[in-house]
Order: sequence, then structure tokens, then C-alpha cells
Amino acid sequence: GTPLGSVQNEECRIDSLTQSWAVLSGRAQRRRAERAMDAVRSNLVRREAQMVLLLTPPFDRTPQDPGYIKGYLPGLRENGGQYTHAALWAVIALARLGQGDEAMELFHMLNPINHTRTGEGIERYRVEPYVVAADVYAHPQHVGRGGWTWYTGSAGWMYQAAIEALLGLRPQGAVFAIDPCIPARWDGYRMEWRRGATVYRVSVVNPEHHCAGVSSAEVDGVAVDPRAIPLLDDGATHEVVVVLGEASSLSAEVPRLRTTEAT
Repeated sequence: GTPLGSVQNEECRIDSLTQSWAVLSGRAQRRRAERAMDAVRSNLVRREAQMVLLLTPPFDRTPQDPGYIKGYLPGLRENGGQYTHAALWAVIALARLGQGDEAMELFHMLNPINHTRTGEGIERYRVEPYVVAADVYAHPQHVGRGGWTWYTGSAGWMYQAAIEALLGLRPQGAVFAIDPCIPARWDGYRMEWRRGATVYRVSVVNPEHHCAGVSSAEVDGVAVDPRAIPLLDDGATHEVVVVLGEASSLSAEVPRLRTTEAT
């Protein structure tokens, strides 16, 4: 019954897991969810080091026993370093709140290639620039050094954060949704998605420079619900156009394209 991750604690005063999952679980009211992620940005994001810490301050002298993580030196791995699983959940949580500028900023921080763009960065990071590191050190003597690579499930979470949370492509049974959360400065983007023998050429346009919200969507010139675009197993190429803007209430009269059962 002893609290951790509380302002009452001298060590582990905040942990990003509870902040992000307050949003991802859908349990927090909007204002509280926003405050939770504001606290992540204020306390756990280290812009100068391009890192997102798991918790701070790290465990060191506390008589409390939080488990094995206290066996790591302060600032290493789960004990106050960047633990990339949790950092990516923070990206997804920000996207869930429609905060595309902040979500993309954190995503770029976590992208390993951005840690190795200079000789100085390579010397500091010291692991491969083409795989996701499970952790990045925040220990004062090794700030920014990559930890374990080639085994972390956070690689899959980075892919999911990019494709589903930021670019907004989410297959859901017999349909898929396009619901992006991107930086407001983006004019839009294009992507090509192949599913079986069918190709979807998706163009997202952002004329009013919103981070999130879909005002309309079309498939081959026919209006569709962007939350439920039918998956067509017909071997053809389909043009999907999605316009970002103030999300309108979608009419029940929006026609549904006929789906074809997979064979």
C-alpha cells in the first residue's frame, strides 16, 4: 500500500506508464488526460539529450523496494533511463489526444537514425542506427548511449505508432480507418498500402493545417465514412482521398462500397 510515482516520493516522483495509460485506457477525463501528458513533457522529456525517461528521479537511496530495477544504477534502463516501450506509449497517448506536433516531436526523438546524424552523435549513441534500442542511458556519465538492441518488442510499437497512431491507418476486420494525427504544418502526405492483391493509394490533404480530425473521405470519387472504409478484395488499385479539418457529423446517407469476400 505504499505509493510510488507520487509527489510524496523523493524518488520516482513520476512514471510515464501511469501518465500514458491514463489516456490509452480511456479512463481519464479529457482535462485530466491532457494534464497527465503535460506532466510527461515537463518532467520526463529531455530535449537536449533527445530522450523520454521512464521515471524520475531514479531509485537510489530509498528504503522502499520497487523490485529488480533498483539493481540498475540511477539513469540506466528502467531505473530512470529511457525505456523505449514506455516512450512509444507516450507518443501514442499524445496522438490519441490529437496533439500531433508533440507526438511527432517525441517520435523523432526515439528514431535511432536521429541519434547518429553526426560523428559526435555516433560516438555518444554507440549502437546501430537502423534498429530500435530497448533503452537509452540517462546516467550522467553515459547520457544518450544506446542500450540493448536486436531483441526489443518496442520495435513493433514504433511501427504501430508510426502507421496507426500518426499516419492513422488502422485495419479493423472487414473495414479500415484513416484517422491521422500529424504536425499542423504538414500540407498532407501520401502512402500506398497493399493488402493481398488490392492496392490503396491514400492521399491525405490538410488545407487548414489541423493536427487531427477528418472532414471527409472518398474512395474512387465516392464519399465514405473514414472510420469504416470497406476492404475490397478485388485485385484493383483504389484511390483514397482524406481531407483533414473539423470533423463533421457523418450522415447515415453516406453510401457504403460493396465488399468482396476473400477467396
